[in-house]
Amino acid sequence: MKKFLIVAGTVLVFLVLSCTTQTPKNAISLDSGWKFKTGDDPSWATSALDDSKWDTICPRKNWEEQGYKGYDGFAWYRFHTVIPSSLKEQAFIKDSLQILLGKIDDCDQVFLNGELIGENGRTVYTKKEPSVDFFKEQGRWYIDRRYVLAANDPRIHWDKENILAIRSFDQGGAGGMFGKPFEISMADLKDHLKFDFTTSAFIFTGDSVITKQITIQNLSGTEEFKGKLTIEAVLSDNGISIYSETTGIDITPKLKLDKPVTFKKQRSAPAILRVTFQESTSGKTITEMVAIPYLLTPKVSLKPRINGAQVFGVRPWSPFQFKVAATGKPPLKYSATDLPQGLVMDPADGLITGSLKKKGDFIVKLKVENDLGVAERDLKIVVGDVISLTPPLGWNSWNCWGLSVSDQKIRQSADAMKSSGLIDHGWTYINIDDGWEDTHDREGNIIPNSKFPNMKGLCNYVHSLGLKIGIYSSPGPKTCGGYEGSYTFEAKDAQNYASWGIDYLKYDWCSYWNLAPKATLEQMKNPYREMKHAIRKANRDIHYSLCQYGMGDVWSWGAEVDANSWRTTGDIEDTWESLSTIGFNQGKCSPYSAPGRWNDPDMLVVGLVGWGPALHNTRLTADEQYTHITLWSLLAAPMLIGCDLSQLDAFTLNLLSNDEVLEVNQDPLGKQAYQMRKGDDYEIWARDLADGSKAIGLFNKTDQPLNIPVDLKGLNITGKPVMRDLWSQTDHGRVSGHFEMRTQPHGARLVKLSK
Repeated sequence: MKKFLIVAGTVLVFLVLSCTTQTPKNAISLDSGWKFKTGDDPSWATSALDDSKWDTICPRKNWEEQGYKGYDGFAWYRFHTVIPSSLKEQAFIKDSLQILLGKIDDCDQVFLNGELIGENGRTVYTKKEPSVDFFKEQGRWYIDRRYVLAANDPRIHWDKENILAIRSFDQGGAGGMFGKPFEISMADLKDHLKFDFTTSAFIFTGDSVITKQITIQNLSGTEEFKGKLTIEAVLSDNGISIYSETTGIDITPKLKLDKPVTFKKQRSAPAILRVTFQESTSGKTITEMVAIPYLLTPKVSLKPRINGAQVFGVRPWSPFQFKVAATGKPPLKYSATDLPQGLVMDPADGLITGSLKKKGDFIVKLKVENDLGVAERDLKIVVGDVISLTPPLGWNSWNCWGLSVSDQKIRQSADAMKSSGLIDHGWTYINIDDGWEDTHDREGNIIPNSKFPNMKGLCNYVHSLGLKIGIYSSPGPKTCGGYEGSYTFEAKDAQNYASWGIDYLKYDWCSYWNLAPKATLEQMKNPYREMKHAIRKANRDIHYSLCQYGMGDVWSWGAEVDANSWRTTGDIEDTWESLSTIGFNQGKCSPYSAPGRWNDPDMLVVGLVGWGPALHNTRLTADEQYTHITLWSLLAAPMLIGCDLSQLDAFTLNLLSNDEVLEVNQDPLGKQAYQMRKGDDYEIWARDLADGSKAIGLFNKTDQPLNIPVDLKGLNITGKPVMRDLWSQTDHGRVSGHFEMRTQPHGARLVKLSK
């Protein structure tokens, strides 16, 4: 779960920013003037230290980008500034000073004039001794560092020089400070009063009624705010108001208020929900907005439709399991002709099982019928050396449950995958991430911890639903979460996985850093090559997923170690900066994508996420989520849902169940999209499909609606192809020369051009 971003062999952090920005009035900029030194010494926190000979550094970029490539461990930042009392005198609220430090990777301690004031994103309100092992707390790199002190705190030296010192620790990859903002200011109305849109999902009732709960919170322990609260919903395209209410409100200290609103809106119309508070005494206002989700995927037809993969790979003698994904009014009846000897189909649920002995290709004719009609489609079964001939579609436990994963939560997720209907759209895997391991016994067998009392029984249960199951380990002695890894136990672990019935292995580099801190290319390959041999001897098809964040251009050698997919980047976060930086930098990996060999830009961050156990609704807007699924489909990327499947909201389910979009991801040709146009304002990606058509993705990277032009000559398309909008599943007729499509801010359009 390390979080550095690697693009085409270069280590980057999610935000690559300059060191010159505009600082708000009544604030002290911390964008420049920092001193920096690697190493660790407690005296570096003190005011008396002479740091004049230290290096200078920009706080907005991690130290890897500034001449310290490959450096891991401790480093210190220092900043000198006078904090004038005029900041306090001119402030609307005079009780609190805040120090904003962007993000820090991995861990930090912050000292003001030699005294500890913050640690790993949490303010230290009273004097205490710095913790010796603060750096053992990993995984808070994505937390914005905001340290708040009372204005009368003796650690602040008003109208005198203050020394700000940051002790940072990095366990590997990119390290240090990055992001925005960096400033010292008084906490204002916007810092005390928060509108939280992530505590609940938008609830859709019927085709037009939407309910949303907004959480209003006064973070101040002393300040009371009285004024007017206005909530308004407006259409994005024309600004027409579709709902508005204004009420007087008294927000007392520490108040947390849930405010529900209900209004009507067409399901496919983009709109904005805007909340404004105007304080009655000062007239100060704060406004926050959230995009209202709009549903593009049409309702599922009652007539039968066969979905999911059109090609399936299996090795000789391996257990065979393939679920025919189909929708339509139940009950559905499944059948298959030309099924090769050794396989059988259950006519009630479309599950094909058995085993095939010889290599070869087989074309099976699938049929699904109900009382409204019949659907037919071919399935190509390839018995050979390569499996996962289409990218995996499924779910992984990490982005919602983190280390709190358990047998019960896995069963609950598998049940939800089936009951929600996602299984009928081709979603297949239920994957256990870190947190299941205990130790190896005397014989070298891996023993699950008490949260997983019967791993084989769990696998059997997931398989009984027509789903597959995955697991997690590390080539090092320990996993990212500090659990038992596979180092020196690779063969035994693979045997146990196979005996339990595991179908997918995520193999995470993590503690292998300690064995190869400056890993050469061969050292990067060796542990993955070791597990490759172990899996091949296990006599079970196990999708082999390398999680090593793109080191050494893994996309260029992942197939060499028999991997089926490989992470090309660090961990994704549910922000536009993370999503767009990762997604739009996958172009150089494109030539290495092929059936059974997939570039993996990390899991999906839609729905209710939180890295366990506290969950929140994704911070991505509806349009950013459409970009997420559109781009990952064009990239032929594995798509692993990360949200709590038992709490799927209507928008997320609609987003994940568009069969025409998923068909692009699952296209049997297996070619990743290529970047037709890259720019700051918009991008165009194109993917060649097996039927000779092209899927075209249009992406608006700006904060305003944009008409994106597409030139057919640039796509090597002649004549007048037929254009189909895949999200709305509507035909747009023939196009020639060029066309334009209006695209929402941070949004996407996905079309298919066919001869």
